[in-house]
Amino acid sequence: MKKIFLSSMIAASLCATGAAQADGHGGDVKIGVFLGLTGPIESLVANMAPGAEQAIAEVSDSGKFLDGKKVSSVRADTTCIDAAAATAAIERLITSDKVSGVVGGDCSGVTTAALTNVAVPNGMVMVSPSATSPALSTVEDNGLFFRTAPSDARQGVVMTEVIMDRGINEVAVTYTNNDYGKGLADAFQTAFEEAGGSVTISASHEDGKADYSAEVGALASAGGDVLVVAGYIDQGGKGIIQGSLDTGAFDTFVLPDGMVGDALPEAIGPDLNGSFGQAPGTDSEGAGMFAEMAEGYDATSPFAAESYDAAALILLAMQAAGSSDPADYKGKVMDVANAPGEQILPGELGKALEIIAGGGDVDYVGASNVELIGAGESAGNYREIEIKDGALSTVGYR
Repeated sequence: MKKIFLSSMIAASLCATGAAQADGHGGDVKIGVFLGLTGPIESLVANMAPGAEQAIAEVSDSGKFLDGKKVSSVRADTTCIDAAAATAAIERLITSDKVSGVVGGDCSGVTTAALTNVAVPNGMVMVSPSATSPALSTVEDNGLFFRTAPSDARQGVVMTEVIMDRGINEVAVTYTNNDYGKGLADAFQTAFEEAGGSVTISASHEDGKADYSAEVGALASAGGDVLVVAGYIDQGGKGIIQGSLDTGAFDTFVLPDGMVGDALPEAIGPDLNGSFGQAPGTDSEGAGMFAEMAEGYDATSPFAAESYDAAALILLAMQAAGSSDPADYKGKVMDVANAPGEQILPGELGKALEIIAGGGDVDYVGASNVELIGAGESAGNYREIEIKDGALSTVGYR
């Protein structure tokens, strides 16, 4: 019933939307920043949204975008977990705010809903900086969906390596009960068992609960040297960890990307010391440049770099197409993201725009060492982290 309602609303707005997108050669340009401004990864989005907006401002201020057009951003809240709210939000971006491209979504479930229910029917390009479900690799997207964060199929392999390199071969797994959590848990279990490891239990948990004692009890009964927590930093994942520490069920936790951020050790305290994990990241030249130029936010926070890059790719693709109409520029995203061409780093978007306008090619490397593969997703680089002295520290890259 929900899809029928959404489809009817989309059909009713196609004329207005088509007119807005048909104006790809005139007027200033708006980019939607479609992220979980509220919800279970709010502390991560606090650094992701400014990252995207910095790229947008950099392009606009250069005066070199599409013969001097200005670019502005419009924020919309995915909530990360409410598919209905997310689809309504992206529909407002497209039909009311008349954006020409969307940075987002963030969490995999709401991204899938927004893409299939709204973006695809409206022909809108989305570049997600953090939706990592393996299922998004094969979704029917009409060439409209890209992501600057790698699939969790890749993260499952990297997490296996991180764990086994520490001599750990038996783990328990808990995951948030949605597309992200289930997809990552399954990808990890497959990779870990193929490498000779043992998963004692893989059990879901719901976000938003006040008490996780039942879930912790089941995990404790199954046992394991460490607990892998494929959850959200501001929600159930944190609750599972606190419950495990309170009962002595586990004292060391593996933290995938949705759990990596300063907010977790700040909330848990020194009991989290020794826990470890990984999140997308690189020690490339571009990452260092991005960290230096970030204004008022933490550029090293997970997915901040990927957010800057997502916005940059949309705008460079528009420049390459000579149009802000998604139908025109969607085929240029892979071109500007990959070789051949002059490599472009953070802070060099004006230079890239000038090269493209002059008929040259660019290879956008950006802040996260961008290389798009397959149908348009990141090949994947990861930062290995450990909690030391009550704070998150980087111990390597993979």
